Amino acid sequence: MKFFTGLHQPSDARHFDAAFVSVNRLRTRKAPMLAREWIMDSGAFTEISTHGRYRHGVAEYAAEIRRWATNGSGRLLAAVAQDWMCEAWIVEKTGLSVRDHQRLTVERYDDLLQQDTAGVYILPVLQGFAPGDYVEHIRMYGDRLTFQQWVGVGSVCKRNGDPRSVAAVLLAIKEARPDLRLHGFGLKTTALSDPLVRAQLATADSMAWSFHARKNGRNANDWREAVRWTDAIGARPVQQILDLKGTQA
Repeated sequence: MKFFTGLHQPSDARHFDAAFVSVNRLRTRKAPMLAREWIMDSGAFTEISTHGRYRHGVAEYAAEIRRWATNGSGRLLAAVAQDWMCEAWIVEKTGLSVRDHQRLTVERYDDLLQQDTAGVYILPVLQGFAPGDYVEHIRMYGDRLTFQQWVGVGSVCKRNGDPRSVAAVLLAIKEARPDLRLHGFGLKTTALSDPLVRAQLATADSMAWSFHARKNGRNANDWREAVRWTDAIGARPVQQILDLKGTQA
């Protein structure tokens, strides 16, 4: 499992081999991104949980991807599609259904693929709540998801206290499409420490280091806290991964 450290400040990415940074932290940034390898997040959680929608259209997001594809050092490995989470409280906030959120997730993905993203890989996201929802979402994507494609798994970060719940989602996806290479969003120490969860993932990201530091009375914005936490995660057994991307139509 390759791990990407979630960061509050884009300037801290230079201290990490692999970083995960939200586009919301980049919109007003003028300095270049000094990173080795990194993933741009779409800011989905903030957008949907706070505003109930995306305030920025697909074309605007694509423009940010193009800007950061060449602004700085390192390699922008992927930009996460603008997905719609499916936790019960999120669905209640939007007044839509899980199926509506899944449909919107696929539509935003399709629209983003039609944009110029400077060749940056667009990471599709599987959404749902019950394990069967994710299988249904695979069917909704259809042949968009090619063999061994790198795919995100959404709406799992709130399940961190019960690794069995996270594993149930991942195993359902793997049973339907064992070839997919899965990315776990926002996983915390409990889930990342579970061998069954780790075995299903090619990649994952987390900002749990910040919570851990704050809980222990330390600076929740200090990149050194992130380094220590990331090193501890990296010390756990890892699985070998090959090319993450697969083929994207």
